[in-house]
Amino acid sequence: MLTVVIKANGDLERVEVNRSSGKTLLDDAARRIVQMSAPYAAFPEAIRRDTDVLEITRTWTFTNADQLRSD
Repeated sequence: MLTVVIKANGDLERVEVNRSSGKTLLDDAARRIVQMSAPYAAFPEAIRRDTDVLEITRTWTFTNADQLRSD
């Protein structure tokens, strides 16, 4: 389970592993995927009016079919 924090301008503020997979390699891979995808799109103006950062917590699942799923 990761928490991703994105600033209003789309910059990545931080990525936290909240619940480890128990495998450092997988935890690091999930973290790198988020980091390599940055910067993200800036928030639309309607959201920027009252939102400085967006914090998303999701469970990432790596499958045997070379896929990544987020629940």
